[in-house]
Amino acid sequence: VVQSVRCRVPPSVPPSAASPSKPVTQQSASGVWHTDEGDHPCDICGGSEQEHRLKVLFQVLDVNGDGGICVNDLTIGLKKLGVHRTEHELMKIVKAGDKDLDGQLDFEEFVHYLRDHEKKLRLVFKSLDRKNDGRIDSQEIMQSLRDLGVNISEEQAEKILRSMDKNGTMTIDWNEWRDYHLLHPADNIPEIILYWKHSSIFDVGESLMVPDEFTAEEKKMGMLWRHLVAGGGAGAVSRTCTAPLDRLKVLMQVHSSKSNSMRIAGGFAQMIREGGTRSLWRGNGINVLKIAPESAIKFMAYEQIKRLIGSNQETLGITERLVAGSLAGAIAQSSIYPMEVLKTRLALRKTGQYSGIQDCAKHIFQREGVAAFYKGYIPNMLGIIPYAGIDLAVYETLKNSWLQHYATDSADPGVFVLLACGTTSSTCGQLASYPLALVRTRMQAQASLGGGPQMSMTGLFRHIIRTEGPIGLYRGLAPNFMKVIPSVSISYVVYEYLKITLGVQSK
Repeated sequence: VVQSVRCRVPPSVPPSAASPSKPVTQQSASGVWHTDEGDHPCDICGGSEQEHRLKVLFQVLDVNGDGGICVNDLTIGLKKLGVHRTEHELMKIVKAGDKDLDGQLDFEEFVHYLRDHEKKLRLVFKSLDRKNDGRIDSQEIMQSLRDLGVNISEEQAEKILRSMDKNGTMTIDWNEWRDYHLLHPADNIPEIILYWKHSSIFDVGESLMVPDEFTAEEKKMGMLWRHLVAGGGAGAVSRTCTAPLDRLKVLMQVHSSKSNSMRIAGGFAQMIREGGTRSLWRGNGINVLKIAPESAIKFMAYEQIKRLIGSNQETLGITERLVAGSLAGAIAQSSIYPMEVLKTRLALRKTGQYSGIQDCAKHIFQREGVAAFYKGYIPNMLGIIPYAGIDLAVYETLKNSWLQHYATDSADPGVFVLLACGTTSSTCGQLASYPLALVRTRMQAQASLGGGPQMSMTGLFRHIIRTEGPIGLYRGLAPNFMKVIPSVSISYVVYEYLKITLGVQSK
């Protein structure tokens, strides 16, 4: 059937001519849905033969002929072509290609899905083809899975090969690879996910990011905790190196206004004049101490939430990651929030006001009670959603744009592309949530400002807009962004060094 599905043969050729008990053969499948080669003019209409093959495949799958392919159409149509997929897999195909969210794929969406999916498959094929001979053998499959943290035997690798190998050579060429996977919803292709891990190396002093993904094998081998320790160590060094900028940001958020404008140079001079050079690092101790509990709680919460939302995948889709990551962030922030309040108070303290973290906590508890340790909690929680959402959305957009325009031989973007994407996305996330972060900091600091009114979140927003205008919500933004590039650079270098020291496999 499929061999004869061309423009010159009417699309009414009965699909039942294909044996439903056998999978689509290499020759027949490539005759139908090969989308990147042999774009020859059709003998009859003069148009693209490639486009006509896709049109006819669309007509074969559009069982009820209504111009759209739904899950039911795919189930029946693919069975006629000898391709068997579960309902869940077919739902994922429709969801991935359905741009107008009408529950089915029109012809344009169908073609776009196939071409985009084939490009990803091509990248994965080239990444797996380590010998660069145009074929994948069992050794290459074993090595690639080992890099993903999954060890399999040669027998298991050969079993995987046999499921795709149509001509009995015990190797897979591009056509066999494409035909096996093209109508399979591998939207989280492990090789691409591997290279594009949104890694914990991006520590910009804010802890609202969605956690990393780890394979089951990495968890079993203890790689997970080594990654977290390496990430925590890198964050500690990075935060310590950029602590003066972080303290300046807090001072500008709390004290800067229209009548009391604080510049960067003036702010540093004021801090040194008041407490000497060491005062530039006030509040950094607690900022470093909270990395470990927050990272651990966030990761454990993330894993539990993944189970609760019923995901049996090693890697989540972007919407699931946003939901799971935001909830995990909220749980972690709730657990360590008193440390956030202590960090703000210690950064704002005058020389001699507190002898240390414990003394500061004791003073707050005695004078203001337990509730003081949760001041600014609501704007902090609200800030998680725009931060995590925009961070993930921008990261995915940049990733897909790179894969679309620059990925030719491999899905590996290289470290500089990863750093650029991660830094840009986290910076956009910070920008979106910054007004909430500023209000949170002012609420945390209110009682230490001596005699100032104790305002609610909405009251503070109204007060800032009325007295300073919208720009007042972005006080301290300059030092905040000044520390982004050094933070990422330092944390990356330290992270890589600690990975080597801890014996973490580099991928």
